[in-house]
Amino acid sequence: MLRQYELVERVKDYAPEADEALLNRAYVYTVQKHGSQKRASGDPYFSHPVEVAGLMTELKLDQQTIVTALLHDTVEDTLATIEEIEKLFGTDVARLVDGVTKLSKIEVMTESERAAENLRKFLLAMSEDLRVLLVKLADRLHNMRTLHFIKNPEKRQRIARETMDIYAPLAERVGMYEYMREMQLLAFEQLEPEAYATITGRLAQIRSQEGGQVDAIALAIKQALAEAGVSVEVTGREKHPYSIWKKMAERHVTFEQITDIMAFRVLTGTADDCYRALGVLHQTWQMIPGRFKDYISTPKSNGYKSLHTALIYENSMRMEVQIRTKEMHRTNEFGLAAHWAYKQGGGIRPDGQVGWLRDLIEIVDASHDAEELLEHTKLAIYQDRIFAFTPKGALHQLPKGSTAVDFAYAVHTDLGNAAVGAKINGRHVPLRTQLINGDVVEVIKSASSEPQLSWLGFVVTGKARAAIRRAVRAKERAEVAEIGSKLYEEIVGRLPQRIGKKALAAAVRRLDLRDEEDLMFAIGSARLTDRQVMEALVPGSTAELPDEPEWTRTERAISIRGLTPGMGFELAGCCHPVPGDRIVGLRRPDHKVEVHTIDCLTLASGIDADWLDLSWGERTTGAIGRLQLVLYNRPGTLAEVTQIFAGNRANVTNLQMVQRDEPFGTYEVDLEVNDLAHLTRIIGALRASEAVAEAKRI
Repeated sequence: MLRQYELVERVKDYAPEADEALLNRAYVYTVQKHGSQKRASGDPYFSHPVEVAGLMTELKLDQQTIVTALLHDTVEDTLATIEEIEKLFGTDVARLVDGVTKLSKIEVMTESERAAENLRKFLLAMSEDLRVLLVKLADRLHNMRTLHFIKNPEKRQRIARETMDIYAPLAERVGMYEYMREMQLLAFEQLEPEAYATITGRLAQIRSQEGGQVDAIALAIKQALAEAGVSVEVTGREKHPYSIWKKMAERHVTFEQITDIMAFRVLTGTADDCYRALGVLHQTWQMIPGRFKDYISTPKSNGYKSLHTALIYENSMRMEVQIRTKEMHRTNEFGLAAHWAYKQGGGIRPDGQVGWLRDLIEIVDASHDAEELLEHTKLAIYQDRIFAFTPKGALHQLPKGSTAVDFAYAVHTDLGNAAVGAKINGRHVPLRTQLINGDVVEVIKSASSEPQLSWLGFVVTGKARAAIRRAVRAKERAEVAEIGSKLYEEIVGRLPQRIGKKALAAAVRRLDLRDEEDLMFAIGSARLTDRQVMEALVPGSTAELPDEPEWTRTERAISIRGLTPGMGFELAGCCHPVPGDRIVGLRRPDHKVEVHTIDCLTLASGIDADWLDLSWGERTTGAIGRLQLVLYNRPGTLAEVTQIFAGNRANVTNLQMVQRDEPFGTYEVDLEVNDLAHLTRIIGALRASEAVAEAKRI
């Protein structure tokens, strides 16, 4: 553990102007507050914040960050308060400590809720100042280094999984690759102990057998470049055990089949030297096609710059080579933390508002619950990126598997919400089309367009999923509230007096709701009964009324015109109602209204639900009708049937053979039709065809 004077000397070495008294006060404060507390290792608890502060000095961070590292656990684990820290150490430190500190009252939450709330607060604080992230990553790294002291294996697994899912990818996204690799290695040891032991054992075996082969190859690379007049530093290492295991799992190969276990790093003076070195290496050794990546001309979103290539050395040995300048290397290994070293003394705040971070904050705002937040955040920070361009040449990085919709949301949430089509490299494509590196994507939009629930079936980015779910929820809420307002009018009609705005506002207060829209949504989603609403509007009005089941609604049917199937209501899959059918609705608490035809057999099964008399409303069009067709089993019959559909301007959404009995085939067909009359005409045309033995609606 670092002693007090050692920590101060470390800071003064790279920041002579640092406030020595402030650092000493913070050191003494954390020792006093943590007092006799012990860690699982048996060490004094204050050794942890001191070691975290030591990690911050290795990154040459400013004194406020060092003090924050020293104090980051005091509010959570001692009697210290943010107010006290602000008084003793200043507003800046207090804000940073508050950002790193976990929520204090989380014992009543589930594990996922606790993780999500911690992550929510952490991301919001990080958006204000990235030093919060740097301290948190160092905090997690030191905790992972001492994880083996925790006796409970389930707790070790939980912490390791959280590190692998959240903190290692976050370290990667800000370019702190050293932190990322060590976190992954330590988490891998806990999550896959057998695989960890096997791979590290094999690496040790290779090391003992091959002796100094890594050094020999590094020397050969350096000599080849020196002969070409390029002065470089070359280092070699075995690949990370976790990256080997990941490659084995992804490619379904054994350890013996991994041919590029050794990796080499070439450090040059200038970017020009990087490209010169690349040319020399490609001329000296055979390059493996498809393995070259130029992150200098197209850096990663975290600022990472390097040339990556793979070569075949002697005896068909494959090796990876990374070529970069020394300045690039420092930024690559420590990312935004390295950037801080160049911003000291000028009072400049860290450049935290990078694009991916803005996306994370949007996800925090849009996520509905703990599971959504964790899901969307993991999607947003995971690796494996592709590069795509707007027609004007703006570059956007996305995860592999991203679609045109993901790209639209990456450009701007409003563009994603308005997307109706896309052109990739000048060619019209479906919105679900997956992108590849270098695609030029033009998003076609419409002011009247809205996100579709079906998009969730193919988008992969957390930002897109969060935005779609948010828009769909808002539309669903609005349509349920519209149904609720129609029911409200009916309820009010049964009261003995007229109801004005004053009575409505009083009812909202009595029911402990936020506003009028909240009341309409509660009525539409059956969270409130008619009796509860009447009593809230006019206290005492239900005293003389019979029990609810005996109440009768007014004769006027509730129109569903203008509402969207799947939002405010759902068309039942058992009877497939279409406009023109006589319909009723089933309403259950927290469910959409389920629309059935009046003669649906499901209604006879005694379903426990509130029945609504519904009408389609004037000029309502569009629904899916389902038909059962028995066709003669001979060539051309299916073509004749599809011609009937086309001639009647009906689109087939699904066609399936359900039974084959010579000489007949039985099919079920789903058709987009305007209304009942449209469907009836189609059935008549089918029955008149020589290809059709039977046609009926189901």
